[in-house]
Amino acid sequence: MQKKEQLYEGKAKKVFATDDPNIVIVDYKDDATAFNGVKKGTISGKGIINNQMTNHLMRKLEEAGVPTHFVEELSERETAVKKVSIVPLEVIIRNISAGSFAKRYGVEEGIVFDEPTIEFSYKNDDLGDPLINDYHAIALKLATKEEIELIKKYAFAVNDFLKKTLLECGITLVDFKLEFGKLSDGTIVLADEISPDTCRFWDVKTGEKLDKDRFRRDLGNVEGAYQEMARRLLGK
Repeated sequence: MQKKEQLYEGKAKKVFATDDPNIVIVDYKDDATAFNGVKKGTISGKGIINNQMTNHLMRKLEEAGVPTHFVEELSERETAVKKVSIVPLEVIIRNISAGSFAKRYGVEEGIVFDEPTIEFSYKNDDLGDPLINDYHAIALKLATKEEIELIKKYAFAVNDFLKKTLLECGITLVDFKLEFGKLSDGTIVLADEISPDTCRFWDVKTGEKLDKDRFRRDLGNVEGAYQEMARRLLGK
């Protein structure tokens, strides 16, 4: 597989074309941003951990019946994935109150919900990724009703799988963000990444945060938290 020109550079990843029009290469960076890019920094080794953790989990999710864009890990930082057009919805599943949910509704962090919640935000940096409901998404033609129902089904399946897998590693899955994409034939697949950048991970016993909140909130030992997640989940 031949790597060709760069197609895109985002906050955490670069995407390159290949000699196969249906495959692109994702290159994970160590750059870190928070609050829609307002806060910037570097987390040493983050790209390697996020790449390898995402690939490990996507392989397992494929086995569990959730289709993903994963094709092949090429190196520590680079992975070949199926080319998709991203559905412009961020899908957020929450098991416990934290972050913007706690702030928005004036509740404390750490309330365990009776059942997981789901919310969508419109993927649009200029608008600050506003919250959006199913009806708005359909009205804006971001996705069809059938696509949204399928995305919800997959998102809750990912939650069930991740909660169980992480609990075995002594980690509580608080909440996480997913993105989905469409293949050229319209098939919906899980895309983007599953990592400490996109999830909240708390140690089961101590409640210690092992995710990007350490960077967002200046809690220190950011690299250590990412490394601890890699050690527990990947044995590295």
